[in-house]
Amino acid sequence: MKRLDGRVALVTGAASGIGKATARRLADEGAAVLLTDVNEALGATTTDEIRSSGGTVDFFRHDVTSEADWEAAVAKAVEEFGALDVLVNNAGMGDLLPIEDTSLADWERTIAIDQTGVFLGMKTAADQLKASGHGAVVNISSIFGTSGGFGTSPAYHAAKGAVRTLTKNVALHWATEGVRVNSIHPGFVDTPILDGARGTPFEQAMIDLTPMGRLGQPDEIAAGVAYLVSDDAAFVTGLELYIDGGYMAR
Repeated sequence: MKRLDGRVALVTGAASGIGKATARRLADEGAAVLLTDVNEALGATTTDEIRSSGGTVDFFRHDVTSEADWEAAVAKAVEEFGALDVLVNNAGMGDLLPIEDTSLADWERTIAIDQTGVFLGMKTAADQLKASGHGAVVNISSIFGTSGGFGTSPAYHAAKGAVRTLTKNVALHWATEGVRVNSIHPGFVDTPILDGARGTPFEQAMIDLTPMGRLGQPDEIAAGVAYLVSDDAAFVTGLELYIDGGYMAR
């Protein structure tokens, strides 16, 4: 028996990268998965790929900054698959500038996607998760939600740090209500976001900063998600799981 047989999961930002790998892994573990993303074309392609491999999946166009979209996405999961047991808040974006050059508009956009989207997801899915009996949330934070990184990207750091603490706050609130809430903090991961950096000094710097001497793979993050949302982690809540090749051990 697969660990997630009979479970229903919603994964945001699932068209590519970590979200795609997570959706595929949860489907392989037996879950029915609703993939959501703002990229409809890529989301549909990813859904077809997972479905062709035997996964039970569907796609929904979803802006995580919109409360109405969240309500529609949760309703879609319940309508399509009958319940919602697992929520993976993965959708996110980054910023690169130092604080002096970060506009208010750019700050607010990053916070809206990376932080407010996580808040809206847990708030909107709360009733379904509590009714599940196996409710589990994984919020994708970052090593930069705990460290100062390179001293740039202030909105990203602020948002991912907020996700780290919000995870613990809600984990305590739901600790006796049958819903576990944990965060995963990836290090430098080889996703399409890094396509422009391949073979450059920037890519080499990320590798050099990682004690294991390589970039992580999306499937390695997905494996952590699969563990945390399964009954193997039934006594785990409020955890921050670092999957970073040793970066935070320095």
